[in-house]
Amino acid sequence: MADMLVKLYALPVVAPLLADLSRRGVEIRQAQPTEKRVIAEWVRQHFTESAAAECEVAIEQRPISCYIAIEKQTGGPPRAKPYDLPPEMLLGFACYDVASRGMFGPEGVREDRRGQGIGKALLLTCLHAMKAERYAYAVIGWAGPTEFYAKTVGAILIEGSEPGIYRGPLIGKPISLDKE
Repeated sequence: MADMLVKLYALPVVAPLLADLSRRGVEIRQAQPTEKRVIAEWVRQHFTESAAAECEVAIEQRPISCYIAIEKQTGGPPRAKPYDLPPEMLLGFACYDVASRGMFGPEGVREDRRGQGIGKALLLTCLHAMKAERYAYAVIGWAGPTEFYAKTVGAILIEGSEPGIYRGPLIGKPISLDKE
């Protein structure tokens, strides 16, 4: 897959989308360091090992460059203590500055929650964070689906960007190429 380029100085506003999601009980927020294990395991289960590793890297950076979509769980017995807060269900994630500075990705939304604006909100929140850090452009690494990024943020394909900075997986022991 090719990379795509985004002009961060020409981004759509994100506030109306965040307000709409909030009315539906969904919040986009920066991940917390103490949530690293839970987020990485969730990403590993729903997506890939490499995406989970990238989330861990993003959460370890300062500022944290991993954002998550959550839905607060309602109902249940009343809370006995003020810090007995309702649990939050993880719905999606997005990161930037992981594979390389100035790059957006990975991103993912739970399959049964796609098409509800969550991925768009995660993308825009990350890109606005990059803009706030004084980036002028962002590269979306191995962009797919390209139509989504083109429509949402005006991203354009970077010709000749396959495989880009990406390499094959690092292994710890030799692989036998001989067929027995």
